[in-house]
Amino acid sequence: MPGPRPQLIVLTDRQREMLVHLTRCTNSTQGLVRRARIVLTAAEDLNNEQLARELGIDRQTARLWRGKWLAAKERLEEAEEEASSSEKVLRECIEDVLSDAPRGGTPATFTPEQICRIVALALEEPGDCGRPVTHWTNAELADEAVKRDIVQSISPRSVGRFLGRGGFEAASGTLLAQQ
Repeated sequence: MPGPRPQLIVLTDRQREMLVHLTRCTNSTQGLVRRARIVLTAAEDLNNEQLARELGIDRQTARLWRGKWLAAKERLEEAEEEASSSEKVLRECIEDVLSDAPRGGTPATFTPEQICRIVALALEEPGDCGRPVTHWTNAELADEAVKRDIVQSISPRSVGRFLGRGGFEAASGTLLAQQ
């Protein structure tokens, strides 16, 4: 037995144009494109089951984004009124409505500033820091970062990840920029 018919999404011409634009824009994220397609398809008077089948998504996902769009109806109308001279306001509002909620989890352990200071430290000569080595190792860098109060503690593995992420790689014990 089918459930109740979901509430219909009614799009204005400008909202529809903006959603179609987002689905075609090359710099839109895949998530944003998928959500814009969900809203556009939901406006075709499909129920969540049909919508899910049409787009190859889960029914709960269809229900979630239909609900988010409907919950933001007043906000979208206000943005559209405000955007009479500029499309930017409406686009930003639509992107905000279709954006992911902040993810839970633990906050980052190291600040971007700390990471930058560790990378800068890796560019210094170890001998200039009083280190009895000619080339930095991740363990030596971790120890020096703690010694300089850049961080309270850090593992050599974390140092290695920061250097690897930044385009640096330890090769034969020497820090080299990747070309």
